[in-house]
Amino acid sequence: MKAPALCAALALALPLLSAPQLSAGPLFTTTPEAQVVTVWGRNWTVAPDANKPGFWRATRDWNNLDPFGQPARLRTAQAMQAFHAATGCKAIYSSMYQTITGDVLSELDCPLTE
Repeated sequence: MKAPALCAALALALPLLSAPQLSAGPLFTTTPEAQVVTVWGRNWTVAPDANKPGFWRATRDWNNLDPFGQPARLRTAQAMQAFHAATGCKAIYSSMYQTITGDVLSELDCPLTE
């Protein structure tokens, strides 16, 4: 009784295994380049995130671990300014999160241009 059930399951699953893989096309024909902007004396690199479509990544330069750099500021506030300076769009605060490496990811709210 187990053999017919197994054969039936394989017969149903075989067309799914051999079906072509579908993937969504890119949203943009060209990927925007990463931009380096300065926010409150710190350099930030802002670029679209390759792993999460629709999100942008802001990475702060560690200034070669120089302890005598600009005064410390909240990373979230700096990242929001960096997103705006690099793209002209506002970061959506409710979508922002930080990775363990300190990168800040966010969706952006861009004004419509006509």
